[in-house]
Amino acid sequence: MTATTEPMGHQAARAAMVASQLRTSGVNDARVVAAMAQIAREDFLPESQRPFAYRDRALPLGNGRAQNPPLATGLLLTEARIEAGEKILVIGAAGGYAAAIAAQIGAQVTMVEEDADLVALARTALGDTVTLVEGSLVAGAPANAPYDLMLIDGAVELIPDALADQVRDGGRVVAGVVDRGVTRIASGVRTGSGVGLASIVDSECALLPGFAKPRGFQF
Repeated sequence: MTATTEPMGHQAARAAMVASQLRTSGVNDARVVAAMAQIAREDFLPESQRPFAYRDRALPLGNGRAQNPPLATGLLLTEARIEAGEKILVIGAAGGYAAAIAAQIGAQVTMVEEDADLVALARTALGDTVTLVEGSLVAGAPANAPYDLMLIDGAVELIPDALADQVRDGGRVVAGVVDRGVTRIASGVRTGSGVGLASIVDSECALLPGFAKPRGFQF
């Protein structure tokens, strides 16, 4: 990641985020907390949104996209239970904030983003710490598969089989899911029959494009 001179206001806001948003709400992986306490979230946002980087809400990124609230990021990464050296696929990575945290924990991260402006932002913020794939979110990054973990950095209604198939058998999937209009953090394990996700906790998550259920779809 590129080095920046950080305003003291951002440092204080980040410390407050950790104390009041993360530690009090189930983000209990010490590695995730430490990384989020260190990494400058504002570096992964457009200039216009940087003053609001540590607010507890989704932030608009343009072109219909939004950045997850800090709590959603922390919960997703906590539920991911990342082990150093694991191969991780991050879908809908936006400016690369969650990917940067996973990389700092020690994962080998491939992130996929389709919005050209967000790709440019991520390239600047991440440098060469993460493999960045510019392309369709629903297509993933099959060239680097299989992955130990897929983290969908936002909320989806379904996970296409072609994307789930990029996770190794027994590998993990963590995502925000949309269920009857409510977004929740969910996780599951990839098996030969696909991925079954179990909801963990309600949490505001930014919606990702391209993952809507077909009309008439029923579980």
